[in-house]
Amino acid sequence: MLTTELNLTLEAGKGGDGLVSFYKTRKGPDGGNGARGGSIFITATQDLTALNNLAKHTKIKGNDGQDGGSNKKAGRSGADIEIRIPVGTLIKDKNSGKTWEVNSPDDRFLICRGGEGGRGNWEFRSSTNVTPKTAEKGEPGEVRELYFNLRLIADYGFIGFPNAGKSSLLKELTAANPKIADYPFTTLEPNLGVLNKRILADIPGLIQGASLGKGLGIKFLKHIEKVTLLFHCISCESVDLTKDYWIIREELKAFNPLLLDKQEIILLTKTDLKTKKEVKTQITELKKLAKKVLPVSVHDWDSINKLKKLIK
Repeated sequence: MLTTELNLTLEAGKGGDGLVSFYKTRKGPDGGNGARGGSIFITATQDLTALNNLAKHTKIKGNDGQDGGSNKKAGRSGADIEIRIPVGTLIKDKNSGKTWEVNSPDDRFLICRGGEGGRGNWEFRSSTNVTPKTAEKGEPGEVRELYFNLRLIADYGFIGFPNAGKSSLLKELTAANPKIADYPFTTLEPNLGVLNKRILADIPGLIQGASLGKGLGIKFLKHIEKVTLLFHCISCESVDLTKDYWIIREELKAFNPLLLDKQEIILLTKTDLKTKKEVKTQITELKKLAKKVLPVSVHDWDSINKLKKLIK
């Protein structure tokens, strides 16, 4: 199962404490400085399952800096941590509201800074205080309570009512192996496939009221915000093709009106269940709604090849 949302607390490493120490063979302080705590960085990855590993944790703690030693020896800095986040993830600080977005495989940025180390008593020596008995504590590392929200960066998105045939099409078009059954919400997570280096996303079935959270709700509507083209799947079994079309379009509009500006192709699915005459009549009706309508069935290899050529 693909994890697309999670809450996670990150805490960078604490800085090491400075040391109060004096030479054993001669007068004077020799307490060394504490080291910097390890910072936490976000690194982008194209592995869309990367959040699955993070979901096992509620908090990730950075490495603390080492305390200062005698003979003016400084501690060793805490090692930095790299956290791999899928491209397409929005990160939000739940307290400050600050956001970061991972858009490129080359993205890397500091998310929590490690605490500075404290100074040892060697640093506090002076002409008026040759035996200082003061040292600093290391600073705490930066802490953030974060919300991670993966919005898939797919080229094409398959949308439509539950059981409109989206998962079956994705399986035929790509090497994806989605769960398929004849009941609503078989697809509980977005399924991805690749065809000619283009990423296709099967978005879980929408229903009326999805933009308000009904059914699988807005949890999956977010995944079509960045696709360049929508394949609107409508089953030929529908008793009202036009009504089904506008219900989905209204949900897109309610969630984000900009979704209506995306290029759209209607796929009339499961056409093997109708006669050629019935399919022709349905295509005529759907062409009043969109410029491009393509009849398709997973049992009709010619129609699958036409769809593949269209995607190419």
